[in-house]
Amino acid sequence: MLLRLLFYGCLGWVCEILWTAIYSFYRSYRDPTAPREFRTERWRLTGRTYLWMFPLYGATALFLERAHDRLRPHSVFYRGLFYVTVCFAVEYAAGFTLRRLTGRCPWDYSWARVHLHGLIRPDYAPVWLFLGLAFEQVHDVLVRAGPSLILAIHGP
Repeated sequence: MLLRLLFYGCLGWVCEILWTAIYSFYRSYRDPTAPREFRTERWRLTGRTYLWMFPLYGATALFLERAHDRLRPHSVFYRGLFYVTVCFAVEYAAGFTLRRLTGRCPWDYSWARVHLHGLIRPDYAPVWLFLGLAFEQVHDVLVRAGPSLILAIHGP
């Protein structure tokens, strides 16, 4: 379980770094009011994440593993809706908690046209839907490879 937590935490970080790098590149073209240096820096594809996110990604994915096993007989639509709901709930709860504990949330969507308290963006629902359904595939691969991975790590 610890190995899966570490794997999912790292995978979450990688996905977030790629997302923020691609988004900053896209925004540099789309936003004519962006500072000149921001527009010229776009080719660096700088992505970022937060240390706070590692346990959040890992723990959420472990919860979703159990949910995925129970949701298998349901339609893609139902499963996707479940993943979007869980992702929004976790993102909101974590952001709210971090804001209470540290005085601010590492992410702030207040600038977006549609947001809920600056903590979640409903227009990200398709992203969470896609990632939730992609997670199912990752989970299935880990289940199939589980015994082989244990042997590879610990030896016979």
